[in-house]
Amino acid sequence: MMLDKFPDRVLFACTLNSARSPMAEGIMKKLYGDQVFVDSVGARKGEIAGFSIAAMAEIGIDISSHRAKSFEELDSTPFDMVVSLSPEAQHKAVELTRSSDCNLLFWHTFDATAVSGNRDTILSAFREVRDFLLHQILSRFAPTIPPRIPNHPVWKTIISNKS
Repeated sequence: MMLDKFPDRVLFACTLNSARSPMAEGIMKKLYGDQVFVDSVGARKGEIAGFSIAAMAEIGIDISSHRAKSFEELDSTPFDMVVSLSPEAQHKAVELTRSSDCNLLFWHTFDATAVSGNRDTILSAFREVRDFLLHQILSRFAPTIPPRIPNHPVWKTIISNKS
């Protein structure tokens, strides 16, 4: 579905605001940060996942200073688009947008924090989530406004693998 207008304010939401939504926020800011306000929340508030920080650092995005917050901590400024990344966040997003003119999307995204195993196994799961979110964001927004793709070899590899 094409966007009629590029949104001014985008909110990404997941369960704890610790992995999926901070990664989506970081990617969106990197690609479109000069064109849109981006924020993220969780259905509940957690702590940033270290593997999220590591996976994002591989593509030159620093989310280490991210501080998780819940829907209840949002200011009253409305969003043009809310993208839910987990079923729990989707329920909260429906409540948030019930009385507003807002596009509500649901991108069911794997929860990499549920993966166990050695470091390589877990980091691989976080990379898959990161790459999925990058692909989803590019698929949704690039047809409307070209992104600023960083000149970074990992970005080129991720994008060419998802095309």
